[in-house]
Amino acid sequence: MRLPIDTNLVSFICAGNPEPVVDFETRRPKTDEAGNPLYQVPLVAMSDGAAEVIAVKVPGEPKGVSQGAQVRLSGLVALPWAMGDRSGVAYRASKVEPVAPTRQAG
Repeated sequence: MRLPIDTNLVSFICAGNPEPVVDFETRRPKTDEAGNPLYQVPLVAMSDGAAEVIAVKVPGEPKGVSQGAQVRLSGLVALPWAMGDRSGVAYRASKVEPVAPTRQAG
């Protein structure tokens, strides 16, 4: 089940550079349903005085996203998973892009 996440009250900072997602066994790059390569972006999610590092998978290489950059996410969903006695939450977004710097008047 995909659980949509409202990102309007959350700030995100890139904790590292985007990396291609590779298959554990074959070591080949993974792709989404449309054949786009998947990338994983480590992010610090901050809201209500709390912060957590999450890894978000996104189709295609995010442009202009690097460590320390404030980013905006589109289409973020949480995907709960379980394997035997292990479980967790995976995150996926349709887009990760840098927040444009605001221009100062003058």
